[in-house]
Amino acid sequence: MEIVNRTLTAEVLAALTYWPGIVYGGQKNPPDPVDIMVLRSFFNEMLQELPWWNRGWEVSHVKPGIPSEIASDYARSATGFTEVSVPGTVSDGCGDGLPFVAQVRFERDRLIRFQAKIGDMVIVPATAPGGRPEPHPFAAVFTRLMDLRGIPTRDMAEQTGRSRVTIDMLRDGCINPDAAFVKEIAETLDMSEADIRAIAGLDE
Repeated sequence: MEIVNRTLTAEVLAALTYWPGIVYGGQKNPPDPVDIMVLRSFFNEMLQELPWWNRGWEVSHVKPGIPSEIASDYARSATGFTEVSVPGTVSDGCGDGLPFVAQVRFERDRLIRFQAKIGDMVIVPATAPGGRPEPHPFAAVFTRLMDLRGIPTRDMAEQTGRSRVTIDMLRDGCINPDAAFVKEIAETLDMSEADIRAIAGLDE
């Protein structure tokens, strides 16, 4: 199932970019009204593609979105995508309901990311295939830090006193470093131990 990388309709784009409470350059204030109820169908379609979704529950109400990123070519805030949080409600049609927030990231008319929060549970797209655990978030940051410094796996293994297999497992998100490993990584990356602990999500 591929939720992202799909084309958004003109009606959905208009609803996602309808922000009557936001003032920013390039938008009419107040903006012309649009039918934001098209987002109900859009979000329900997205949720119903989840094989485990209870189809008795539907997005029953939405409010205008709140942008956290707005596509712009302005030199000091250039970004190619827009990200919007759309609050609302999901209900089962029998009087039970839960607060709902959809976070949608798109570039022009292409959907890049979709995340839904229902009650206190967040539904995010998986990065690993079905049946396999998700990689630890530390992996992507650790890999990027190594790449930025031009440190190959062999050198990281030698300088931390670990095997290449262990470094590969760390880069793949199969493991998370313990306190001793954090200290070795920090020394090799020339970073503070506190920063690496924070990135790894370890308690003080």
